[in-house]
Amino acid sequence: MYISEDSKVVVQGITGNQGRFHSQLMLEYGTNVVAGVTPKKGGQEVLGVPVYNTVQEAVDEQEVDTSIIFVPARFTYGAVMESLDAGVNMTCIITEGVPVFDMVRLVEIAKTRKLNLIGPNTPGMLIPDKIKLGIMPGDMAHFGDVAVIAKSGTLSYEITKALGNADVGVSAYIGIGGDPVRGKTLTEAFDYYVKDLGTRVIVLIGEIGGDDEEKVAQYIKDQKVDKPVVAYIAGKSAPEGKRMGHAGAIISGNVGTAQGKIDALEAVGAKVTETPWEIPEAVKNYL
Repeated sequence: MYISEDSKVVVQGITGNQGRFHSQLMLEYGTNVVAGVTPKKGGQEVLGVPVYNTVQEAVDEQEVDTSIIFVPARFTYGAVMESLDAGVNMTCIITEGVPVFDMVRLVEIAKTRKLNLIGPNTPGMLIPDKIKLGIMPGDMAHFGDVAVIAKSGTLSYEITKALGNADVGVSAYIGIGGDPVRGKTLTEAFDYYVKDLGTRVIVLIGEIGGDDEEKVAQYIKDQKVDKPVVAYIAGKSAPEGKRMGHAGAIISGNVGTAQGKIDALEAVGAKVTETPWEIPEAVKNYL
């Protein structure tokens, strides 16, 4: 989704521990990391990658079109604005705990400028054998025709790995992030892969909190989607009013319950499994 093996990636925060560590893993995977950005550290090199003071310099010098953010939450607004001001097409925000008001403003600005954000609190995006933009394991799956779209990070790694172990290829892995306000929504990611000719089945990995899954169910109904959907919803045992891991994973009254999401998806023909480990077999039934 908005990335490919030809993407030219800048790592914002490349000189930090996390930025350097994950840059190395992305480079080893084959991701085309062409630049890093850390203010006041321009002119250095990290892992053979040139470091610039600003994203605009990286765009001017390296024709960057994709950014990944590894900076602390309090600096994320400024980092993402740099990326947006430089016209970078896709900005992937790994950082967790970005202030909600910051994200509200960033999402609106990105929409106005027709630029794309994914995250925050996202593991990123993976097109197996082609590009790894994020912190997910690189050996989860091989390339194929099943798209995995997830709110949960670690659980989705396990499920994607189970698909790979079952010899099911993955066209893309997308982690939209677990914070309350995000760039790309579950519905927007779903819409992309409904229309993607290389994707035959969509796997949704949802969780309690918000109404993203219900909106996907409404989209399936309104658009008369006939592409098979297999889903798993985490959090069936979660108590009301208690945050469970992600900032967005909280049930408020009757909104955001696992059962409500399951019912909505099943009502429009999606196959919702009882456990994560049933997903590979359910997907194989459609291939």
